[in-house]
Amino acid sequence: MIKKARTLALTLLLAGCVTAESWEATRLLEDIDAAGGPSALKEETPEPQRTTERYAVGARWNVADFYHPRQPIGGALVLVPGFTPEGKDDPRVVELARSLARTRFLVMVPEVPGSRAQRVRLEDAETIADALRHLKASRPEAAGRATGAVAISYAVGLAALAALEVAEEAPLDFLVGVGGYYDSAAVVTYATTGRFRLPGSRRWESGRPLDSAKWIFLATNAAVLEDDADRRRLQALGKRCFEGCAPDIAALGHELGPEGLALLNLIANRDPARVPSLVAALPEAVQQQMARLSLSRHDLSALAGRLILVHGKQDPLIPYSESMALARAVPGSALFLIDGFSHITPEGVGWGGQLQLVDAIQAVLARRAPAAR
Repeated sequence: MIKKARTLALTLLLAGCVTAESWEATRLLEDIDAAGGPSALKEETPEPQRTTERYAVGARWNVADFYHPRQPIGGALVLVPGFTPEGKDDPRVVELARSLARTRFLVMVPEVPGSRAQRVRLEDAETIADALRHLKASRPEAAGRATGAVAISYAVGLAALAALEVAEEAPLDFLVGVGGYYDSAAVVTYATTGRFRLPGSRRWESGRPLDSAKWIFLATNAAVLEDDADRRRLQALGKRCFEGCAPDIAALGHELGPEGLALLNLIANRDPARVPSLVAALPEAVQQQMARLSLSRHDLSALAGRLILVHGKQDPLIPYSESMALARAVPGSALFLIDGFSHITPEGVGWGGQLQLVDAIQAVLARRAPAAR
């Protein structure tokens, strides 16, 4: 891994674009790629200190891990993981938090129930908002430093909603979205049919979504069904099939009531042109949840100039067109579309994609206060 980083640095040198900032971004990228393995950044910085804290905001209690850089703090951020049964304790999340802390960020990783449950929970936006409130209120050592959030995959939408909620009392200076979304209907269209549209285009593009994408959508929306039997059956199906399965959809349809059948019909559909009518046929509670989760239905003006969006062109869960649409809707957004990048891991990305990732990381690191001389 260290050799790979040095080769990337040589590429930057030959391109005539090596600066202190690009070199630091290169080391951070290499450290993220190395996970718990050796890296130049690990050799040159203190090991971040991890502590766990239980805290309350109003009557709401939660728990979070803090990663202190053990060097002068340049900024503070809340890291919101994507779907993983291990939540904040997932080794990949832990190592990412440590990597960010090595670059002088004070990192807070809250426990987000939807992450462990592997479904999008609207109430988790409040959990993230509380984490932002607590970070601002409880860490005087980070006062006067930029405060932001880094959210992954479906958590990008929840983090954006949280940022809107705290825009007056604890405004964010930046929000980094990796593989995020803008419109719920577009996400389910891609998950079920493999089709997406670039912003402003009416032509359908084709991708190769993972099956898990549609089962995430099923589990998320089955949770708000009023029919108890349909809710339990479809939530269990979504959870089971997240790891891979091929259920008999026709047979299952005979076991469901009208609510569950309407949701199953959307999941089973393969024609993108039918998605609007199938969404319109969903139970009211599901339609309302989709609308609340869809950033396209919200006033995002409070996020102007604050978004840093990173999206892989080969993303198999959420098409890169979603970050394009979000950037288009929010003036001043920085958008980085990465060649060869799949969803959230830089491993296997070619040199062109590595250089693009360095640019994206530089945009994040630029939000910190300068290092003491």
